[in-house]
Amino acid sequence: MTRTLYAGLAATAAAALVAAAAPSVQAAEPALLPVSLPAPAAPVLVPAALAGPAMLPVPASPAPSRAAPAEPMLPPASAATAPPRTASAATVPHSVSPSPPPSPATAAPRSRGTLLSGPTVVPIDIVVEVVDKLEPALLRTLLKRRDGLLGVTGEPRCSIAIHSMRYQTVGGQGEPTDAGGVIMLPSGADPHCGGPRPVLLYAHGTVLDKSFSMARLNGEARLIASMFAAQGYIVVAPDYAGYGASSLPYHPYLNAEQQASDMVDALRAARTAYGVLGVKPAPQLFLTGYSQGGFVAVATQRAIEQHYSEEFTVTATAGLSGPYALAQMADDIFSGHPNTGVTSYLPLLTTSGQRAGAALYAAPEDLYEARYASGIETLLPNKVRLDELVSKGKLPKGALFARDSQPQAADASAFFADRNLVRTSYRNAYLRDMQANPCGVQASGPEGGGMAEPLACEPQHNLRKWMRKNDLRAYVPASPLLLCGGQDDPVVPFANAAAAHAYFKEHGAAPVLVDLEDTSRPLPDDPYLPFKQAFAKERDAMRADAVKKGNDPAKAVSDRYHSRLAAQFCLMSARSFFQSAMP
Repeated sequence: MTRTLYAGLAATAAAALVAAAAPSVQAAEPALLPVSLPAPAAPVLVPAALAGPAMLPVPASPAPSRAAPAEPMLPPASAATAPPRTASAATVPHSVSPSPPPSPATAAPRSRGTLLSGPTVVPIDIVVEVVDKLEPALLRTLLKRRDGLLGVTGEPRCSIAIHSMRYQTVGGQGEPTDAGGVIMLPSGADPHCGGPRPVLLYAHGTVLDKSFSMARLNGEARLIASMFAAQGYIVVAPDYAGYGASSLPYHPYLNAEQQASDMVDALRAARTAYGVLGVKPAPQLFLTGYSQGGFVAVATQRAIEQHYSEEFTVTATAGLSGPYALAQMADDIFSGHPNTGVTSYLPLLTTSGQRAGAALYAAPEDLYEARYASGIETLLPNKVRLDELVSKGKLPKGALFARDSQPQAADASAFFADRNLVRTSYRNAYLRDMQANPCGVQASGPEGGGMAEPLACEPQHNLRKWMRKNDLRAYVPASPLLLCGGQDDPVVPFANAAAAHAYFKEHGAAPVLVDLEDTSRPLPDDPYLPFKQAFAKERDAMRADAVKKGNDPAKAVSDRYHSRLAAQFCLMSARSFFQSAMP
């Protein structure tokens, strides 16, 4: 686009940005993402040219050479009143569900990615009625009047049908298991809705509810459906092993190898389902996810490019507010800078490591205080709400370390208190290993320069080993990559995106880094500036509303920063980035 056109768009953006009314203050949300993405009270408007499929073009990154819990937007569909229905010839062309899988006693071993059941039509419960297909006009009404997200998603173009599936995959130690997921299919008369359509493989954020499924078109699922499926993308969205229909008794949280395998297996199963549904996908494959899902998306990009390039070709990837630099983040936490929600996701993470054979402790009492150690390995995910777990004494409210445990950051007092989760002896052992085996040292590059090698270290503490193993700063993406987040995110520090971006760039890649807080560059130098300005408007409106109500404005923003503020504007940035990669 020419500089004149960019300037015109900037002027339009400035005129169209309208602050959303901020909701009342709630308690801080668990990391890395609560069960659903909450909706703003009113839409945040961006220029018509920027909302919807005709997003502001972003120059695609050249492929580098390779170097060595909020209220849901909609209630779940009621199984009692609207049970899922197997797709039939009357609803979907050539739709005949595969036979139910044989019992484990008689089942032959299945290869990864085998479609075990489905595709099955999932009725969409919109309270006033239940429909098999969500039409654009009805979706528009929901987005505008109930969710206040129309200014973020853009005008819906396509009808959306949801199909559930169950597929063969692996657990944290490579053991055979199953997982569920959905395929969101667009249709309609609009040219963007028919014919071969691009595929978006979406990875959801951290969920503490074991029954979670993307098949329930509420919260995060409906936002993704509205932003992508309603704009013409075929969306494949796994629930992950350990959730929903999966029989795995735990979730391999932030296990990069397993989570990427799960995503690839969902894509394989979807490929089989396309034939059942009479769907032909386009060649473009996009990967994205938010929070935990941002990590999973980038891990999946790595896995496809390194191991599955003969099966799939990644067009572009967008990692949104993800913990890519796990070794760095864990060291920061144990050094006295914990993040909001850490007492929720640490048990998920350590159980994942234990199940994968990382031997993070000999017994839970080695890591966790006695009052919390019993049962903690099966505590999360759970069908009991987090606040109930806290009230029952299963988890502390927010204290990670003991009140007298040192060192402590000046602004981290809330994480140091009585009835803490982690034993001081375990923390001290971790800190001793940090001192003896520091990571992030400088190493000589091929030209003799001081190229940073953040994982050029040999930690001896098993938790540090596990974090290093799953840190994603150990490859170079060959396809375009965008990393988006906000500098003030209290749940997943933006330092993750900055560190990953620096590593990839130093090793020959050309990733795009979007800090929603940075408005220093004008258009056209910063094609994401309108999204950043919209982010700032909503953030400022949230502060003003808190002051008006006599609440703490900083807390009002912090409580919603990760799950609402950064989420919707990073998704807008991702969609714009993907549009630039379209033929």
